[in-house]
Amino acid sequence: MTLVTKSIDIKTPVENVFTYFARPEHVSDQIKTDAVGMTVVPMDIKEGMGVGTTFRIIGDFSGKRLEWDCETTEFVRNEKITAKQIEGPFKKWQITNEFKSLGNNLTRVTMSVDYEMPFGPLGAIMDKAKFAKSAERGMETALYNVRGLLEGNGSIPVYITLEAYQKLLTEKKKMNDVPVSTALTAIIEKYNEIEAKA
Repeated sequence: MTLVTKSIDIKTPVENVFTYFARPEHVSDQIKTDAVGMTVVPMDIKEGMGVGTTFRIIGDFSGKRLEWDCETTEFVRNEKITAKQIEGPFKKWQITNEFKSLGNNLTRVTMSVDYEMPFGPLGAIMDKAKFAKSAERGMETALYNVRGLLEGNGSIPVYITLEAYQKLLTEKKKMNDVPVSTALTAIIEKYNEIEAKA
């Protein structure tokens, strides 16, 4: 078995970070490097993405594509989210995200993946040769990307989808890089004008 753990401090309140990580598809959007790509597709969502929520992970690890289904097994608001493989290629696969408030505006996130490769001794050799290193790099990159988003200009509104936020950033650029909140206010005002005319 292999355990890979990475931590990062993010300058935003713990509830914002937790809310972002509670949607696994948000985090998967951050796990994109030359060697690693990951997509998360929610399948059966329980209340608040809590215990019993199932999702499919489609991973590309240095050209090797793996798919597995997971279920959220632990969901403690602002503290911990754990999910494990329920069907897939690994003998064991479990991810845990832990959140610790270090003050009003600082949160430590610790991401841990505990897994056992398929394919017996061959899998162990593959793991040592490639998989563990690419998993570690992917996790580290994801955490840095999430920190960048959550600490970014105006900070990402964690209650909208990442796709919606990316569209908001496009509008922000069109408005000569005004703050995100200014761009969002302008979009809402324009929408209200259109609605009033209808």
